[in-house]
Amino acid sequence: MRRVAVTGIGVVSSLGLTRETFWQSLCAGSSGFAPLERVDRSQLKFGNAAEVRGLDPCQFMSAKEADQVDRFVHLAAAAVAEAIADSGRTFVGEETAIITGTSCGGTETEDTAFHELYGLSKTRLNPLTIPRIMANAAASWISMRYGITGPAYTVSTACASSNHAIGQAFHLVRSGQVEAALAGGSEAPFSLGILKAWEAMRVVSPDTCRPFSTGRSGLILAEGAAMLTLEPLDAALARGTHVYAEICGFGMSSDASHVTAPSADGAARAMKLALRDASLTPEQIGYINAHGTGTPINDVTETAAIRQVFPAPPALSSTKSMHGHALGAAGAIEAAATLLALDCGVLPPTMNFLGADPACDLDIIPGCARHQHVEAALSNSFAFGGLNAVLAFRKWNSDCSRTTATVRSGS
Repeated sequence: MRRVAVTGIGVVSSLGLTRETFWQSLCAGSSGFAPLERVDRSQLKFGNAAEVRGLDPCQFMSAKEADQVDRFVHLAAAAVAEAIADSGRTFVGEETAIITGTSCGGTETEDTAFHELYGLSKTRLNPLTIPRIMANAAASWISMRYGITGPAYTVSTACASSNHAIGQAFHLVRSGQVEAALAGGSEAPFSLGILKAWEAMRVVSPDTCRPFSTGRSGLILAEGAAMLTLEPLDAALARGTHVYAEICGFGMSSDASHVTAPSADGAARAMKLALRDASLTPEQIGYINAHGTGTPINDVTETAAIRQVFPAPPALSSTKSMHGHALGAAGAIEAAATLLALDCGVLPPTMNFLGADPACDLDIIPGCARHQHVEAALSNSFAFGGLNAVLAFRKWNSDCSRTTATVRSGS
């Protein structure tokens, strides 16, 4: 089987509209949280969110196209354009796969349609309602925009969606079924109906996200997108392109336990499978980008899972403390953070830390980024429904000339 390199990264998040601004913000410990603007927050019990601000979809598609697709496609379009440009690769249509992840699909369109039908008693909806809502709309748009005729599909496994998507793309490239892949996820969940549904679950924080900290009160919802370009390592080296890291393993499991409460055993099993797939030992992992939602139960369960796998747990952080929880896009955004950490030798922090929770006794890199080169890293995604997906990455020997950041000194 072939080794697989990541040669392009595109990120659109509440921390900025490019990979570079995203990474600089992570290293600086910046927050993407602000009062919600896309929805009337007076109707909600929480007011803060991690919104993408200032995105002009007409930079990536025509005004007509922008009107024909939902916002989650706008976000994916921006991320994939950056990833493709970053890789410098020419993608041959039938030799390339597109695999995207999303939890919700076109929620803004769906909410509008239901309001028109039930609230305004309209008898006819927009004829593009279904194409705008469908979860595969981003994958289909990318296929048509770039003339890619290889495998193209969407994975929807709640908060593990884009980790599953990237893992599936990795398998396709590694096995030789395709010569390259565009993989990641996008999410735009800021519609009143979806937000009220999250409010009912009582897991959204009224102020901020404090993963693994005492006093944590829940997650901060986010929108955003990230896309990666994957190709055989030999092809990347032959082109002389920059390799961020090697994607070397993928582990999946299901808890078969509870629809919302996570299982330490299931999460641990996915991490072990990722290590086995990558032929890595626990001792070789120097960093974990944790699922780290900031909810009381999730962080304790993830801590227990990590301790099952690692006799001496490595440093870890939850970047959700800065960019929020982007649901089906979270794994892709966090994979981008993990790849950049390996590439630059800087581990992003966990922010908003108030104090140690004895049940979360891990090195969570609180408050400041840490300059530390590590050999390999994991990126965890554990979803409602008990679905777990873990990516393993190995550092590639290269300089950091294409990814710079101002980093505060850390311990």
